[in-house]
Amino acid sequence: MPFDLSPGTALFLAAAILAAAFVRGYSGFGFAALAISAAGLVTNPVLVVPVVLLCEGLIALQQAHGVRGHIDWRRVGALAAGAAIGVPLGVHVLANVGVDTARAFIALYILAMCAVLLTGWRFVRPVGAAPHVGVGIFSGIANGAAVGGLPVAAFFAAQPISAATFRATLIAYFLLLDLWSMPLMWQAGMISGDTLRALAWSLPLAMLGSWLGGRHFLRAEPKDFRRFAIGLLAVLSLAGLAKSVI
Repeated sequence: MPFDLSPGTALFLAAAILAAAFVRGYSGFGFAALAISAAGLVTNPVLVVPVVLLCEGLIALQQAHGVRGHIDWRRVGALAAGAAIGVPLGVHVLANVGVDTARAFIALYILAMCAVLLTGWRFVRPVGAAPHVGVGIFSGIANGAAVGGLPVAAFFAAQPISAATFRATLIAYFLLLDLWSMPLMWQAGMISGDTLRALAWSLPLAMLGSWLGGRHFLRAEPKDFRRFAIGLLAVLSLAGLAKSVI
């Protein structure tokens, strides 16, 4: 098994990746955050970060053709400009911290993002390019731990953006974000042969989950399902935080 995972741990991670990809396919976000939160319960989450990002990038490629007509490229460009600054900082930090520190940081960060998403805060004025660049910087830093999507999801949720544009713009941005993150993680020594072996069995599950979610097999409205996903993230993060403290 890659990373010396036990069969039970590998099975748990496989189920987590399938479920997280389903959430991503249905609601447009949450894959990386859910997968990393689950991984932090059973192993070193830092090892799983490149695997998750590679899966996420390939999922975005899978979805890109069907959503390209709804992408807001102005938002994508501004976010990507900020991420170009933030990603190197995030990768450097993650590559140089201990396991428990990384687990605690990821859990606290995800809990904070869940709280923001659940408050339902809204902007009272139209948002220009500068705030998008700022959010991109923050998102890029967080993507060192594969959780750069949550601040962008919270930022978009606070604006009057249609569900189709919300989902499509996130997909396009995630693809660019992960394409920029991967070479930096390789340079930092975070990608190994075990990473590629883990990707070989993770990717089919991620693709399947994303396809199933994209088929809208649930009767729940995307907004209602998004709240469910946020609640699940919060529970996983609390468990990960408890594990790091214990």
